[in-house]
Amino acid sequence: MAAETTAATKTATKAATPAKTTDTTVVDIVAKNIRTFIERGELCLPTNYNVSNALKAAWLILQSTLDKEQHPALEVCTKQSIANALLDMIVQGLNPMKKQNYFIVYGKTLSCQRSYFGSMAVAKMVQSKVDDFAFAVVYEGDIFKYGIKHGKKMVNEHEQELQNIDKKKIVAAYAIALDKDGNPFKTEIMTIDEIHQAWKQSKMGVFDDNGNVKSTSTHGKFTADMCLKTVINKCCKAIINASSDNALLLERINKNEDLADQAEVEEEIEENANTGKVLTIDKGQSQQTIEEATEEADHQEKPTEPEKQTAEQGRVPGF
Repeated sequence: MAAETTAATKTATKAATPAKTTDTTVVDIVAKNIRTFIERGELCLPTNYNVSNALKAAWLILQSTLDKEQHPALEVCTKQSIANALLDMIVQGLNPMKKQNYFIVYGKTLSCQRSYFGSMAVAKMVQSKVDDFAFAVVYEGDIFKYGIKHGKKMVNEHEQELQNIDKKKIVAAYAIALDKDGNPFKTEIMTIDEIHQAWKQSKMGVFDDNGNVKSTSTHGKFTADMCLKTVINKCCKAIINASSDNALLLERINKNEDLADQAEVEEEIEENANTGKVLTIDKGQSQQTIEEATEEADHQEKPTEPEKQTAEQGRVPGF
C-alpha cells in the first residue's frame, strides 16, 4: 500500500509540474547568430542598441507570456520558433521594454510583432534623415487641408476643437515622418474607409455581420489608437522598403504577413483536426517548414494590447 501511495504521489507531482521545453540556451544561440551576422557585415545595429539587454528583457517577458488557453508560451511553443522570434526582434533593433514589440502565440509558434513604436524605431534606424514623427486623427468638424506636390502628399493645415473628438466621427488619420529640421520627409494620409479596408484583412473578426466595427473588439474600444497604428505602420513600411539596403532586415520584415497568416492557418488546422470541419487551403501556402514559418510575424492588424499613446496632434518622440 505504501509503495502504491508513493507511486501515485510521484505521478501526481509529475503531472502538476510544467514540462520545460526550453531554457536560456535559446538566448545564447540567438546572441551567437547575431554576432555572426555582424562579423559578416550582414547586420548593422544602432550604436545605442544593447543586444544583451534587449534579450534579457524579452526573456523576462516571455516568462509570463501565455497563449489563448492560458498556457505558458515557453512550454507550448517550439524551440525553433522561440529562437526565431528573438532573432526577429534583434535584427530589427527592437526592445520590448520600450513597447516596440510584443510576442504572440499561434498554436505552437511564437511570433514577434512590432508595435507602431517599433515601426517608427525601425524607420529611424534605416533612414538617417528621419528624426521624429507627428500623427493625428481627423474628426468631423476639423479644418483639414492637404496638398500634393511632385506626387507627394503634404498636410497644410489641421485645426481641431475638443468637441469634435468622438471615435464615431473619425474621417481620416495621418502620419508624418520629420527630418532633423522638423520638415516633412514622408506623409501618409488614410481615409476612414481605407483604414477599414486594412482592418478587413485581419482574421480577428473586427466587423460584425452588418459591416460595423464590433464595439467589444480592440478596434472598437480604442478606435483612434488603432487608426493611428494603421497609418503609422503604412508610413513606416514605405520608408523601410525604400531606404534600407540591409538584405537581412528586409527579408525578416517582408515575410511578416506570410508568417502571421501561415501561423494562424496552422493553428486553425490543429484546432479543427478532430471536429469534422473541412478546410480548403491553397497548396502553395501549406508546404512551409516550421523554420520557414518562424521568420517573422508582424501582420499589420494582428491582436495586440492597445499601445498607450494618446491620439494627440503634433510632434511626438519616435519611441
